[in-house]
Amino acid sequence: MASASSPDTDSDFACDVLILGGGPAGTWAAYAAARAGARVVLADKGFCGTSGATAPSGTSVWHVPPEPARRHAAIVSREALGGYLADRAWSARVLDDTHDALDHLGERGYPFPLDEAGVPIRVSLQGPEYMRLMRKLVKGAGVRILDHSPALELLVDEAGGVAGARGIHRQRGDLWSARAGAVVIATGGCAFLSRALGCTALTGDGHLMAAEAGADLSGMEFSNAYAIAAAFSSVTKTLFYKWATFTDPSGAVIPDAASQGGRSVIARHLQQGPVYAQLDRADAAMRAHMRLAQPNFFLPFDRMGIDPFTQRFPVTLHLEGTVRGTGGLRIVDDACATGVPGLYAAGDAATRELICGGFTGGGSHNAAWAISSGRWAGAAAADYGRRARPAGGTPRGAGTVGLRFGGGRPFDPATAAATVIGEVHPFDRNYFRTETGLADALDRLDRQWTALRASGPASSGDLLRAREAAAMTAVARWMYRSALARGESRGMHRRLDAPRLDAGQRHYLTAAGLDEVRVTPRPAPALPDDVRLEVAA
Repeated sequence: MASASSPDTDSDFACDVLILGGGPAGTWAAYAAARAGARVVLADKGFCGTSGATAPSGTSVWHVPPEPARRHAAIVSREALGGYLADRAWSARVLDDTHDALDHLGERGYPFPLDEAGVPIRVSLQGPEYMRLMRKLVKGAGVRILDHSPALELLVDEAGGVAGARGIHRQRGDLWSARAGAVVIATGGCAFLSRALGCTALTGDGHLMAAEAGADLSGMEFSNAYAIAAAFSSVTKTLFYKWATFTDPSGAVIPDAASQGGRSVIARHLQQGPVYAQLDRADAAMRAHMRLAQPNFFLPFDRMGIDPFTQRFPVTLHLEGTVRGTGGLRIVDDACATGVPGLYAAGDAATRELICGGFTGGGSHNAAWAISSGRWAGAAAADYGRRARPAGGTPRGAGTVGLRFGGGRPFDPATAAATVIGEVHPFDRNYFRTETGLADALDRLDRQWTALRASGPASSGDLLRAREAAAMTAVARWMYRSALARGESRGMHRRLDAPRLDAGQRHYLTAAGLDEVRVTPRPAPALPDDVRLEVAA
């Protein structure tokens, strides 16, 4: 396979395709682009193969055999939960591509377990083995990997097309620059520095960079996902809490508290005091299966000397934001283009409304989307990047806050990040939304953005943290502005002052802009003939 051209230095690169992000979506995109004959560079914020939400744990995968009845049942099963915003055609594409990709992964050595008939079971992936293999495949395809090298801004040419990116080598502190015919944003979602496992580096960087180049976002109101975890753990495997009994400090069972359909009850009780859980509803066979499927879930318990099946333990809810939500960069065609020439989006950085609607698909749908969107974006970027011709002149950096603009003193990234966290983590602002609460939070976030824009460029040692704080501020504003525009409760978006689903608001919401955020509706796919909405208008 073709490899990236040799740079003049170890900080200046030229390639056909630049991939930003080294998780599942980024590695599948790089692999697809390289196999299509493109020269590819992949820049990861961490170490490609170990960073991100997938690498440290197992994940289920939306993998369904190609039987029409089973595929149809899988597609329609969650439509109501997502507020009837999912697109069946996109769902079918994802299932087709995921099935093909996992076959390929098995052929390349992934150790899928076998059922009693000797058939590979392909409904889950163990993150460490999965991402180790993806790094091996990417390197074998000739991709140049820049580890610990997050991008700071995109480069754009005189015609407004994307022409590469600039970033920083975290371990050395110097900058890198890559000229590219096409760029794929696969930087993951935004979890706002929550304690959720693998989410620390997921701060919405790609969303900000793409928006600075002119891209829009979609579904940002569906970004208030919270996951259950032991209070002393960062592991958010909410599925296991299906077998839990939730109690208050006295040991009394909390009515209606559950991992599915009762998480808001848990949130309400956490506002008043501790909540405890015990996985006492799992039988012996299920307990053994759980330990085998997700061994890292049990490590914190083992270290604490707690048996979660026989002893109570305190729980909390970690914000997972757009990582487990469905909002992200708006894609405009089947190739996952963003509408900005040469710029594509994949994985959690892109909207997943097309297959999930307004409610998370959990790891399952997100994992399938990362695979399929990565492959589509990578192949399309390879075609575009190999044909791209420079528009003339020297590309300019599109970055704003933290990099340029403003004549004031540099802002303190830690303080700016803490402000965003204070607006998006609390349940009474983000989980249980009201017009007043959203408007008040937006006022504070808008004032912070204005102050950040007026600040001077960050010092070299603060560049990355400054850009992260700016990105989180921008994502929170897109999220809350979209939540204000959707005056109903649909999917994971809950408005206490508009608690019912409104048939007249069955549309997507596009969020655009930086200094002034504009939210506009656009049509959702026509309802299938077999769907009849019985909701109050």
